[in-house]
Amino acid sequence: MFTNNNTWPFVLARQIIERIEKTPPTKGYVLFETGYGPSGLPHIGTFGEVLRTTMVRYAFMQLSSIPSRLYCVSDDMDGLRKVPDNVPNQELLRKYIDFPLTKVPDPFGEFNSFGEHNNTRLCNFLDSFGFDYEFKSATECYKTGIFDETLKLICQHYDKIMDIMMVNLRDERRQTYSPFLPICQRTGKILQVKMESVDPKNHTVTYKDPEINELITIPVTGGHCKLQWKIDWPMRWKAFDVDFEMYGKDLIDSVRIGREICQIIECNPPCGDFAELFLDQDGQKISKSKGNGITIEGWLNYAPKESLAYYMFQNPKRAKRLYFDVIPKACDEYVDCLARYHNEDDDKRSLNPVWHIHSGNPPKYETSQITFSILLNLASICNAETKEILWSFVKRYDEDASPESMPFLDEMISCALKYYKDFIIKRFRSPTEQERKALLELAEELAQFPGHSQPQDIQHCVFEVGKKHGFTDLKLWFQALYQILLGQETGPRMGTFISIYGIQETRQLITKTIESSASA
Repeated sequence: MFTNNNTWPFVLARQIIERIEKTPPTKGYVLFETGYGPSGLPHIGTFGEVLRTTMVRYAFMQLSSIPSRLYCVSDDMDGLRKVPDNVPNQELLRKYIDFPLTKVPDPFGEFNSFGEHNNTRLCNFLDSFGFDYEFKSATECYKTGIFDETLKLICQHYDKIMDIMMVNLRDERRQTYSPFLPICQRTGKILQVKMESVDPKNHTVTYKDPEINELITIPVTGGHCKLQWKIDWPMRWKAFDVDFEMYGKDLIDSVRIGREICQIIECNPPCGDFAELFLDQDGQKISKSKGNGITIEGWLNYAPKESLAYYMFQNPKRAKRLYFDVIPKACDEYVDCLARYHNEDDDKRSLNPVWHIHSGNPPKYETSQITFSILLNLASICNAETKEILWSFVKRYDEDASPESMPFLDEMISCALKYYKDFIIKRFRSPTEQERKALLELAEELAQFPGHSQPQDIQHCVFEVGKKHGFTDLKLWFQALYQILLGQETGPRMGTFISIYGIQETRQLITKTIESSASA
């Protein structure tokens, strides 16, 4: 059933199949990896990497019986280069510039270090989503010797690796560059200094301490050094024997360099592909240190987590704006896909985004007619202050509905109410003469409908009224309804909205709107 599946997770999963057919993994499993730089608070981009990799992993599991694992690796031994804009106690952090993140105090005062704080926040969120992963701390891997054998290879091939890096660096950077970053035994800082000598036999490096002007020799193993990250990445590929890793478009050149280094240290680089960047409301790349764009917590405050997963699934190679205004559309499209899924045959189901979001077992949505947009419009018209107000409309539409029997809808109602209060700004306009006449006739036609009419019948009525009154482009008719009645540029399917809001309530809304515009 997956033979002709060309969704992007299956396309990438087939790359892994080709890889293991050529070189079966001697470790006995296929390893997926994602990386995280905890120099700032985790953002949605980090979550997206884990989610997308998990989707590829699940697609792979449908094509192969070979076991698989997912490592989420935190580069928490990296040095603090600048103080993030979105954390407290910034003066405290400024004292720890160039210290490993696991040696920087937690500005929130909750954990032993800033690195531990950010790692915990990431893991808590990944756990809440039910991801199957194994967390790996770079600090622990360096200090416990997991990376030692590969670090020795880097030392042995130091000159060749330097040759690769020199052609990829600016002139001023070449003067002090070294793949190895010594951890100063005197201060604890990570030093970016030139190596005076390298001993590939004993696996040591010698550098000059810039503050005391003395030569210091240390082993490259045991956590005495860490690698520049462009070297660290292929080192991990070798040490863990990684088979698959996705990466951002801004790292394409780093992947190229990493693959060149893999040739030197005899590593088969992982397969994978790039994803486009996430942008904030101004079109700027989101950043952990700036905290721009929407946060993980921000999205989940205004929409169910499934809508976020849907947004991540769609077109990974297209740049995405991550701001609050994308939430309603993402939520509605998720609900629409979920509603369609259970009426599709098996072949089509695995093409549906919800199949990937729910690892092949999507739940049934309680009522596909009620979307996030409809809830926002209901809240807007009623000036709803509590979710009980919105539930009263839902129960009138479906008398068996309740928060207990429809937990997803209950969550969506809570989220929609918060979104309405924080973001919805209503801008009504008066109808033109053509629109006024059409609205009056719509109110008359609706009077012919019984209270529990089908949404499709009401929708047909709205269409016919628009055509009768000369709206050759019916999009303009519906846009007029949204602007005049709802105070918005876009809106829900009117047949469904009227059915839920109520026939008589809609007629009263039309009458009130026309009377208000006449007296204005």
